[in-house]
Amino acid sequence: MKLSEIKQILNTVETVNFQLPNGSYVPEYFHVTEVGLITKNFIDCGGTVRKETVVNFQLWDANDFEHRLKPQKLIHIIELSEKVLGIEDFEIEVEYQDHTIGKYDLDFNGKDFQLLNKQTACLAQENCGTPTEKSKLNLTQLHTDNTNSCTPGGSCC
Repeated sequence: MKLSEIKQILNTVETVNFQLPNGSYVPEYFHVTEVGLITKNFIDCGGTVRKETVVNFQLWDANDFEHRLKPQKLIHIIELSEKVLGIEDFEIEVEYQDHTIGKYDLDFNGKDFQLLNKQTACLAQENCGTPTEKSKLNLTQLHTDNTNSCTPGGSCC
């Protein structure tokens, strides 16, 4: 989800809820402690130099049970960050600490924001030497030719 998309959604919802991949929710008294711009410069295993930029939201559970972040307050935080940090319309990455700090992609299901597990991938598979995926067949799909097969007591083995 891009920054422009979350701002549009926040203008239409009454509450801000984040659902984790396991179906549980970030406690409703969470804080957004950071909105930042993260740029990652790296080289992939094929030798290609790459650059990735995301907007980062950090969610924090402070056990501040009376706190409720309203959609308009989050829009204000985002707009201030855009102005001060020069943030453009990049994809959003969300950090939230459960057992360890997790990084998530963001989506919206019409009611709640969805934290989606991020996945690693090889960006240079043609140079990496990873095997291509073999097609999978059910044993019932195999054609049998009984002239070249062993049968019990056939002494072919």
